[in-house]
Amino acid sequence: MKKILPALLLICGSVATAQAQLLPGFEVGVKGGLNFSKLKSDGKYFNSDTKAGYQAGLYGRVGVLGFHIQPEVYLTGKNTKVTNQNGESTDVKFTTVDVPVLLGKRFGLGPIGARIQTGPIFSFKVDDKQDKVFDQLNPNNYKKSGTSWAFGVGADVSSLRVDLRYEMGLNKVNNESQANPKINMWSIGLGYRLFSIL
Repeated sequence: MKKILPALLLICGSVATAQAQLLPGFEVGVKGGLNFSKLKSDGKYFNSDTKAGYQAGLYGRVGVLGFHIQPEVYLTGKNTKVTNQNGESTDVKFTTVDVPVLLGKRFGLGPIGARIQTGPIFSFKVDDKQDKVFDQLNPNNYKKSGTSWAFGVGADVSSLRVDLRYEMGLNKVNNESQANPKINMWSIGLGYRLFSIL
């Protein structure tokens, strides 16, 4: 009996955890954060230094069958410093509206949990600024939209949401450049759940 009781408690706890993870859920919140962007080139056309930017917007999360889909929309400032083969430098700044659609898995029960997430991010350019025009980085040829792929981890603590992500650019930001420049970015974000439905 002494061995059976702990085993029954363990089984009941496992079943309760599994059922809680399988229940559908929905939440909406706000988020903001910092990002660190860099332009990657196919060749040695230029070097790019990482600079800090910002993110601010909203997120949603719909969970079912132990997984969740997390759509987001936020305004993003992406900054970097580029130096060409002649040693000339210029600051490159993009302002975009980013729309991630992430698939994730949460581990944990109740108010505390950890997450892994991945999925595409669709970016729509609002503005760009550049001090100097380089052959391989001409602002007149920048695309109005782009796509990247995100890999991330996160943590939920009560109503707080913390995310760490890496975004890998999938297409070049410049239509005419042989350098095929793509934006790669790290970001760390802090969110707050406004309301949820379980």
